[in-house]
Amino acid sequence: MVAKWIGLVTGSLEQKKQYKQYNVRMDALPEPYGTAAKALQRYFMYNGGVVDGQTLLKMMSDFVELWERAAVDGTPVRVIVGADPVDFADTFTAAYAGKQWIDKERERLTRAINELADNEP
Repeated sequence: MVAKWIGLVTGSLEQKKQYKQYNVRMDALPEPYGTAAKALQRYFMYNGGVVDGQTLLKMMSDFVELWERAAVDGTPVRVIVGADPVDFADTFTAAYAGKQWIDKERERLTRAINELADNEP
């Protein structure tokens, strides 16, 4: 029971292991791919869209694979991200429409308005 509670509080140990492996792969990217990928990763963290651990790990795995392939192929960074890096980042994360932090507030807002509307004369 304690192990289950700790897992709920701290998250899955397997997910933490996968996250560490992801960071090792990110650190191994050659330049300029490493710098570009880390800049985008920073934006992902501030953008804060995905909060579901499994979805986030899938997104991060796909992300580092994109940069690893680009490095092997010698694809220029601009070809990958296009003219607007923010648009690239937002489009990339939108493809992983898992549970987001704002979902809870959206549900709360909808419930509050529905309750008010149901009680109006």
